[in-house]
Amino acid sequence: MLIVIDVGNTNTVIGVYQDDRLISDWRIRTEKDTTADEYGLLLRNLFQAKGLPFEPETDLAISCVVPPMINTLEKFGQRYLGVKPLLIGPGIKTGMPIYYDNPKEVGADRIVNAVAAYEKVKGSVIVVDFGTATTFDVVSNQGEYLGGLIAPGITISCEALFIKASKLPRVEIFMKPRHIIAKDTISSMNAGIIYGFAGLVDGVVRRIKKALQPQVTVIATGGLADLIAPETETVDWVDEFLTLEGLRIIYYRNRPRKEG
Repeated sequence: MLIVIDVGNTNTVIGVYQDDRLISDWRIRTEKDTTADEYGLLLRNLFQAKGLPFEPETDLAISCVVPPMINTLEKFGQRYLGVKPLLIGPGIKTGMPIYYDNPKEVGADRIVNAVAAYEKVKGSVIVVDFGTATTFDVVSNQGEYLGGLIAPGITISCEALFIKASKLPRVEIFMKPRHIIAKDTISSMNAGIIYGFAGLVDGVVRRIKKALQPQVTVIATGGLADLIAPETETVDWVDEFLTLEGLRIIYYRNRPRKEG
């Protein structure tokens, strides 16, 4: 069994694989002050609720973009699972050349997404990840990471709007707008946020496609992908478990499967 953990700035996604099959997953808030023991207790309870064994020697792979949590997660793996986790970062075999001026600057989650997307498509692909930031990652037809773009995320953009425009109310954005031309303030904000980010995605993807020339597949992932992607014209499909799948792939590229 393999536990994969993707630690983002806002949310942490945890998955459990039995061979190549994802058998359970959870999404929790990222708390930078969480201790190794708190992680151990949390995962033990999550596993127990699903009827899964929480056993020593269970394999562990981690992608983390929150540096203060790396040491905590390593301690968790060693104390509760008796293993040294595979941390995605420099020196890890990804099977993908990274054509970035400084490869160490690329977020671990972006590389993990790119690896998983290329494995699914086996061709040129763009990954749009709706996380704390909205990221676009580009992989060539030969499986090379070419780079990408980083734009403000949906949630932090909304927070800035609520804070800076004092007369605008805080609204719930997790629903599809009823109409492009809204008739009240809340609906106007909802439509502006959803269609605004859909337009951002379409505009960026079209420019990337123009630069790449060949046929490109576009995959969306992240917590708000299901909300934004259907309103776009360029996203081909949504894969909410893309990062977890990438972690599984990279883990087995670095540690061979155990026999027996």
